Order: sequence, then structure tokens, then C-alpha cells
Amino acid sequence: MKQYLLRPICVSAFLLALVFVSHITASAQNAELRRWEQQAQNVTITRDDWGIAHITGKTDADAVFGMIYAQAEDDFNRVETNYITSLGRTAEAEGEKAIWTDLRQKLFIQPEELKKNFADSPPWLQKLMTAWADGLNFYLAKHPDVKPKVIARFEPWMALSFTEGSIGGDIESISPERLANMYGTQPVAEIEPDPLTEPTGSNGIAISPKNTVGKKALLLINPHTSFFFRSELQMTSGEGINAYGAVTWGQIFIYQGFNERCGWMHTSSAADAIDEFRESVVKKDSKYFYKFGGEERPVIVTTIKVPFKNASGMSERTFNVFRTHHGPVVRKTAETGQWISVRLMHEPVKALMQSYGRTKAKSYAEFKQVMELKANSSNNTLYADADGNIAYFHVNYMPRRDTKFDWTKPVDGTDPATDYEGLHALDDLPNLQNPASGWVYNSNNSPWSAAGPSSLKQADYPVYVDSGVESARGRHAVRVLENKKDFTLESLNAAAYDSYLTWFEKPLPALIKAWDQTRSDDPLKAKLSEQIALLRSWDLRWSTDSVPTSLAVFWAEDILRKTGAEARRAGMSPEEFISSIASAEQLLQSLSEVSGKLSSDFGTWKTPWGDINRFQRISSDIVHPFDDAKPSIPVGFTSGNWGSLASFGARSYKGSRKIYGTSGNSFVAVVEFGKTVRAKAVTAGGESGNLSSPHFNDQAKRYSTGDLRDVYFYPSQLKGHTERTYHP
Repeated sequence: MKQYLLRPICVSAFLLALVFVSHITASAQNAELRRWEQQAQNVTITRDDWGIAHITGKTDADAVFGMIYAQAEDDFNRVETNYITSLGRTAEAEGEKAIWTDLRQKLFIQPEELKKNFADSPPWLQKLMTAWADGLNFYLAKHPDVKPKVIARFEPWMALSFTEGSIGGDIESISPERLANMYGTQPVAEIEPDPLTEPTGSNGIAISPKNTVGKKALLLINPHTSFFFRSELQMTSGEGINAYGAVTWGQIFIYQGFNERCGWMHTSSAADAIDEFRESVVKKDSKYFYKFGGEERPVIVTTIKVPFKNASGMSERTFNVFRTHHGPVVRKTAETGQWISVRLMHEPVKALMQSYGRTKAKSYAEFKQVMELKANSSNNTLYADADGNIAYFHVNYMPRRDTKFDWTKPVDGTDPATDYEGLHALDDLPNLQNPASGWVYNSNNSPWSAAGPSSLKQADYPVYVDSGVESARGRHAVRVLENKKDFTLESLNAAAYDSYLTWFEKPLPALIKAWDQTRSDDPLKAKLSEQIALLRSWDLRWSTDSVPTSLAVFWAEDILRKTGAEARRAGMSPEEFISSIASAEQLLQSLSEVSGKLSSDFGTWKTPWGDINRFQRISSDIVHPFDDAKPSIPVGFTSGNWGSLASFGARSYKGSRKIYGTSGNSFVAVVEFGKTVRAKAVTAGGESGNLSSPHFNDQAKRYSTGDLRDVYFYPSQLKGHTERTYHP
């Protein structure tokens, strides 16, 4: 009886406790919501007639709260997806196929570590990260119809997982396939590099007042990324920020842009700041040790869990990951099975401080001071300001290393001489300020041509400082910049869309020579006579109505795929190989096959480039579908592989005959600095990711023709161009 009576009492107590906890939770949620609503009153969002958000807050934290709320309004899917990726949680949304990319992230990104980083970060940065999380959570609270795929609640520390803004961070240099072969149970085939992969990166150009009509510094901001990768917005506050530009979805800072005093443009760098080490490992009593100098050090083993979605719900895989003091072991060699570890920059707090801090810099000295944090490992930076300064800043995280080693290959991890000797001072690196040429540029090539005749000399720096080579885009940039002293904002815009294709300068004459020297009785002689005549008279410039552009681009793609492996084996660039080694039969047979394909797909090989090369935005999906039967618009500019400064990486999809762009020019801006700022810009497609929004594709035509629109930087410029003003 006693035992029987106790049971309902226990149940009642449990229910009372449950009600009490629920009450406490609901009360806390209500208090949180009231706090968010109160902060929202400190924020004003003004949408201009292109749908671009201009956010004003009392404090920087208020501005961050508003700018992330505005981003979520425009495309919450892309905001969440970037953090699903950066936190290594893609498999929770997409299933087992994403396990290895998640494991790759989790080698460096661990919640407990980031929580500690957050607690140790400066109070001002904590406020910004807290405002970031609050803005996203407030958006979700106000939009219950939006269903996150994975992250139902954002925490402030999560902002430290994605601090730099590039389309591919250093962690992505690690091959998922090689990681799978190191830690998986089934061998995974490695993917062969495609010689025609669109070069990821960007163009940046800064022009000195001495080379401009208005005697004001100019800046070209031209990132090349996958389309719709960034939002365009302005954020201002009573604490001094007033920045405009491109924000990688979900981040708290303007990644590429300008304020009222200076501007910055990042280009992906070829600097060698990531290193691999060959580890000599022995096993003793089921434990691993690695050799270093005269020691045998224990291999560090950490456990990483990777959850993933399956047909019945969620599952999880557990990995024991090996590490040395160099870093995690990420692969083993195919020949000997030797373990290879990797070392790369992992400074999330400094990186976020630097990314945000540069947006508030008001002078060259202040901008350079932010660079002293040395937390930029993958970007070169082009700079211009209202004082007339222009500059090229090289990657500022650069380990000091022994030059007797070839750091482009895995080095001997047993040798203590391979340990880093700290970081290079900023002034040790190939930075340029106000060169005599009056211009600086970078297009993901080396810095040794960054200022034409005023460029720095490679011999004056350690060889590992940069691994870049000159590209067709780089040669093109020099041509549009050298000897020009009368730049205006409009002519810089025109230069960014200059139509010349430098890549064809040597390969095309080789093709024509091959035809010229072919015997008259060879069937290819007559079959290709019209094509060769057209290419012989071509000025190497793209346009939507150009037939030679179609013929040349398709031929170049075909011959590159056929000779790329031979060129690599010969240690030559594709251009060199095609121009000097490829046989006449190879060159002409390729042109014949391409002519046949164009005729088959489009009815004639005499098809203008704009009928083939198209921009289409018909879906809000991150992996965009394409359809020849649905509306699209012609684009004149081509892949950056051929030297086009305005880059448009396009190919056919799922049986389409037309080719559709998915990467290249994404955000383009030209900026003039003086007592006031004047700027023009365009975003691929439009600002909104919502298919039903009028701003989903309202910039497409301007984008395709390089017709940049005026930027409304000052409140006075928004008058007559305001669509809506509101609090979050």
C-alpha cells in the first residue's frame, strides 16, 4: 500500500516540475524576444529601388543585427548553408555523401574550441557576434514559415567558424577523396583535375590620381565567384562604420567594398601559406609514434563524430583522427602509404577582427595597422583611398621557413629545420604603395607584374612567398593599364569589360599555320577553308554577334582536353604546347570536330556567340537547373581562361545545347574617392534569392552588358530611390 501511494505522488511531482521548467523556458523565450524587439528599434533598414538594404544602427552591434536580418530576408537558405558548410554539418542535410567534407571541416572547426575562442575574444567583438546570432534568431522568430535545414538556433560562437569570406577557404585545399582513403574503409577514386575549370578568383585594380582625369584615386572591385554567392548592402552606425559592398551570405562584415574614405578588393592568392609534412610513423603496442629529430613523439589521437541523414532518420560515424605537432594527418601517399600532415592558418578570432576592422579604417595607416593582425592567408588586397593612396597588399599570414626546402611539395617532417620560425613581418612581404606607374592590379597571378615597370622583383623575396604564374588575364590587365593617363570612373568600367582575348595570340596562329601548310589534296584543307578565313580575320575580341568567338572558344576547349595531359607530362603550359608541340593533324581535326558539333547543336557552325553563351536565373536553388526552352539572355564575355577580364564560366547542363554561366563576374563595382565617394555597381541577377521578388533578376540585363548602375551611398542619394523603410 505504501509503495502504491508513492507512485501518484511521484508522477504529480514530475508533472509539476515539467510545468515549472516549461514556464521558466517560455518566460526566458519571451524575455529574449523582448530584448530582440528592443534592439530592432535601434535599427532602420532602407531598401532602395534595386532591393538593396541600407542599414543604420545606433551602434556597430545594432548595424550587425540589422544587416544579418536583411541578409536572412533576402536569402536565408544561403546564409544557413554557408554555416552548415563551415561547421561541418552538411551531411545532416544532404546525407552520407557529405561525410568527408564534414570531416575535413571538423579537423579544424570544433564547437568547444570556438566557444572558448568566443569567451577569450575582445568584448567589442563578442557584442558583434552576439548581435549576429540575435539578428538571425529574431528573423526565425518573426518568420515561423521558414524552416531551417539544420541550424534551428544560431549561437554567437558560430560566427567564428566562417571568418574570411572567400569562396573556398584554406581548409578546402585538403582533398576529401584523399581524406577518405586515409580514414575510410573503402578506397575512393581521386578526381582528375579538369584543365578547363573556370579560374576562381577575381580582378582588382587601383588607379592613382596621377593617372586619372579628376585627379582622384579609383578602384575596381570585381570578384569572380559562383553566382549569387554574396549579398550587396550598406551598413552604418553611430560608432563610425559606414561601409558598402559585397557580403558573403551570413557574415558580419563587408568583404569587398568601400567606406567614405577607402576601399578594398580581395583576390585569391597563389601565396604558399599551406604546407604538408611527410611523417615517419612507427607502431608500438597498438600506439603510434612519429619521429622528430632524435625523438619519437606520440601521435595525438582525437575522436570526431560526423552525424548524417539517412532514410530512417539520423546516423553517425566516428573517426579516430591522427595529429602531429604539424597538424592533422590528411592523407597517405599512394606509393608507400606514408602519412602526410598539413599545417595551415587557424586563427578565427584574429581573422574576424581583421575582416571587420578593415571596414572601419579611414586611412592607409589605419588599414595597414589592421593588416598587422596577420590573419589573412589566402587573399591579396588592392586598396585605394581619398588621400590619393593606392596599394597592393600581399597575403599577410606568411610563415618564415627555411628556403633549402621545396615548400610546394611535402617536406620531411622528421627534420626540425622544417619547423616554422614565426611569421614574416608585414614589411618583409611584396607589398606596393603608390608605385611610379600609377596603378596596381592583381588577377590571381603573381605580384611580380602588379605595377608594370614599377613591380617588385621575385629575386628579392623567398621563393615560397608566391607560387603564381602569369595568366592570360594578367597579360590583358597590363595592356589596358599601361600608358593610360586619363582614367575616369566610366573608362575604368569599360576597361574591366575590355573584350580582347589574349590566350589566342599564339595558339590561333599555330592553327592557321597548320592549315596553311596542309597539302591541298588533304580533305581538311577544303573542309575548313571558311573557318580558317574567318579566324584569320578575327580581331580576338568577344561580342554577342561574333561567330569567330564561338568557333575559337569551342576549338580551344576541345584541343585543351585532348592535349592537356601531354602538356602536363612535358612540363609546359597548354598555350605553349598547342603553339609549338601539338601536330597539325591534332589542331585541324579538333577544329573539324568542333565545327560538326556546332552544326549539329545549332544548325550551323556559323552561330553567333551570344546565341550560345547565356545567363539564366529561373530558380532559387543553390544548384541551379538550366533549360534551353526557358528565358535566358546573351552574354558576350567569356571564361577567364581565355584572358577575358570580365569572366563568365559557362558550360552545357543535362543535355542543353546552349551553355550557361554559373561563375565568374558576380559583383562588379567601380569607385572614385575624393571629398565624396562616387560609385557604380552591378550584381549578377539581383539582390533577392526569392523567385517571386521583383529583385530576383532585375539586374540581369545590366550584368550581361556591363552597364553598372549608380550606387546610393549617401542618404541624399536615396531620395526618390527608396522602396521601403522599416525596423527589423
